[in-house]
Amino acid sequence: MDTILIVEDNEDVNFMLAEALTDAGYRVESIYTGTDCIDIIQSQKFDLILLDIMLPYKSGDQILKELRLFSETPVIIISAKDMVGTKIDLLKLGADDYITKPFDLGEVVARVESNLRRIHKQGYVNVNNSLQYKDLSLDDNAKRVAVNHVEIELTATEYMILELLIKSRGKVFTKSNLYESIWEEEYLGDDNAIKTHISNLRNKLKQVSPDTEYIETVWGLGYRLYKE
Repeated sequence: MDTILIVEDNEDVNFMLAEALTDAGYRVESIYTGTDCIDIIQSQKFDLILLDIMLPYKSGDQILKELRLFSETPVIIISAKDMVGTKIDLLKLGADDYITKPFDLGEVVARVESNLRRIHKQGYVNVNNSLQYKDLSLDDNAKRVAVNHVEIELTATEYMILELLIKSRGKVFTKSNLYESIWEEEYLGDDNAIKTHISNLRNKLKQVSPDTEYIETVWGLGYRLYKE
């Protein structure tokens, strides 16, 4: 049974989320401030975190920034802020998904299921236990990525995008292809998530190997692994 941590200061909203996710078969733990959030995440295992942004004492974006220093646990942001810039900033900080208040509880449960399904799909074992491209290697068992033997910390979503591109070497993925392959839900035209995750992925790879191109933009079409 997957365990979900809900970080939401509004007691009514927190209760509704907890009730909906419990009814959907998840184990749920709720907290209401950001103060002890990091300590709880470090001391307990959670499969996914629902994180509000406007929290007392410590904001959700601060928590996300600290969390990504030591954990790649999937995070879905729940926020009343519906500005594109805010969504992009949080995706750049490492959020995996974003839901705007007011929300439909059915949508929240569906997003949780979709994100967890993506994570669980990573559990297969490749015949050689690794994927290789140029000086980049993916360890399927440990879910680790290294360039020139230097390990790179990727979020679960970034890992899945890179894995998909390497396993489908040469194939061009449109934004809708990528979205529907990774998120496993219908693409509705909002490509900010894809653009931001690709940008984050490129930046992390470039920090280790600045002179090597790994992901190519095929203008007007989408993305593919850079031709060797």
